[in-house]
Amino acid sequence: MKERVLITGASGFVGYHLIEEALQNNLEVFIAIRKSSKTDHLKNFDIQYVYPEFNNQEALKTLLAEIKPDYIIHAAGVTSARSEGEYNRINATYTYNLASAAKEACPALKKFVLVGSLAAVGPLDTLNGWITETTTPKPVTAYGRSKLLAEQKLKTVAGLNYTILRPTAVYGPRDTGIFIFFKQVVKGIEPYIGSAQQKLSFIYVKDLAKACVKALYGGNNQTFNLSDGNFYSRYELGNITKEVLKLKTLKFHLPVNFVKIIAAVSEKLSSLRNKAAILNIEKLNELTATNWHCDIEAAKSDLGFYPLYNLQAGMAETLKWYKAHKWL
Repeated sequence: MKERVLITGASGFVGYHLIEEALQNNLEVFIAIRKSSKTDHLKNFDIQYVYPEFNNQEALKTLLAEIKPDYIIHAAGVTSARSEGEYNRINATYTYNLASAAKEACPALKKFVLVGSLAAVGPLDTLNGWITETTTPKPVTAYGRSKLLAEQKLKTVAGLNYTILRPTAVYGPRDTGIFIFFKQVVKGIEPYIGSAQQKLSFIYVKDLAKACVKALYGGNNQTFNLSDGNFYSRYELGNITKEVLKLKTLKFHLPVNFVKIIAAVSEKLSSLRNKAAILNIEKLNELTATNWHCDIEAAKSDLGFYPLYNLQAGMAETLKWYKAHKWL
């Protein structure tokens, strides 16, 4: 009989690739989504749907007792919210609720994998060095602080076998985040915030999905930083995009203070509409950070995680997908 995995946040960008990787590894897949989630893109997968109430531990226990998962990959969460409290509730409290309910309702649960974020550690403020698993966390956004809180809450669930993964910036087919930059490049413009030197890091979504499945079987009660193992200058993403698509652009730099004004206006308008701002002043702390280079030696040695894609290879595949599906 196949082992069973429950994947949360499965209707999203990363979730799609988690489903694909889990099925390729002969796992029976249950996906936890909202009833309002769009699922047309999942119709060809052999999966089963469940609709958990993350704010209700008793309901979670009942659901999990019915599913009896061998593994849980918790990828659900938000990257933008209306307040720090909302970030903490969805990213941290819901993580604790699910893990706590799973420990009680599923005594045979073998592993709980939390898909966290390198934002939980935060960037370095110097170009020297790199982020390791022992780097003292100093998140620079409410999002990062909520992801760190999720890690801390998860570790309080007594007896739970967990693995925490901290991917850096994730890109790939179906992404709508970094995709915004690609759309600008296709229009012939290449905007940057400020002009300070940066070290950036990325991970291709298929490599992240492989790491998540590997974490089901190793790295017990450990935390791992994830990237493709390289670092890149602030211009390399744009340079690769132009090379692959054979484009020329007008490159320009927006003053940081000017972008802060735009972000402040965005925050105010979103607040009036009771919506989360995609760009806010705090988010600029991540976008303009000096150094996101992270060490992945622990993931290599303890998980057997060896990325298959560098930025050049991942971008070539990503942009091909965007073109084929008429996103670009």
